[in-house]
Amino acid sequence: MAHNAAEAEIVDTGSLTRRWIMYVVGIYVLTFGVSLAIRAGIGISPQSSLTRTMTLVYPPFSQGTYNFMLELIMLFLTYLVLPKDFKLKNFASLIPAFVLAVFLDFNLGITEFIKLEAYPLRVALLVFADAALAFGLFLMIRANLVLMPIDMFVNTIFKRTGWKWGNIKTGFDCTLLVLSACIGLLFLAEVKFIREGTILNAILVGQYIKLYFFLFRKFQGKATPSPKGLEAAAE
Repeated sequence: MAHNAAEAEIVDTGSLTRRWIMYVVGIYVLTFGVSLAIRAGIGISPQSSLTRTMTLVYPPFSQGTYNFMLELIMLFLTYLVLPKDFKLKNFASLIPAFVLAVFLDFNLGITEFIKLEAYPLRVALLVFADAALAFGLFLMIRANLVLMPIDMFVNTIFKRTGWKWGNIKTGFDCTLLVLSACIGLLFLAEVKFIREGTILNAILVGQYIKLYFFLFRKFQGKATPSPKGLEAAAE
């Protein structure tokens, strides 16, 4: 799951059971953050804006269902981009995608009561939501297990083209935004869920993850005895 050297430094290589627990907890915290961001009502991430818009276009399906459908499409596109590298084990990515869909619908249900009118409170809720979302991502990165189909697709584009991973992810997110806006205009006569909070989300999530990386390294540095400390303890 680690995409660069910075992420590789913080991955957990210990007990598989512990890592799976961390991974599932990460998915839950992430979906809780997503649900709070939606309740803030001032704009959400590209992926969430697309799946949320679809719930207005065809309400019988939940947002979790649409999210899982998007992951399925991404898995199929992954196969089309690089069929020779596609393995049966890639289908395992649908398991965490399904768990995410279930958690998302659950968290949307338990946060349904949140209805804020004051704009400063909405901003504060979004800031907190992005902190939770980013922490969920941090836990998933640290667990270093199965990639979600969307991340797998971005990684496959990276392998196929050699372009910078960050640029590919940015292009992918922009594509989702355009698609969300087009669907909104076509079926709802207006763009939904793409506002100032969408930009704030893009900025804050990355900064929060950097903060968690920094705090983790700092904590690890204090927790790991220095060579001199080990020598003193041996004496």
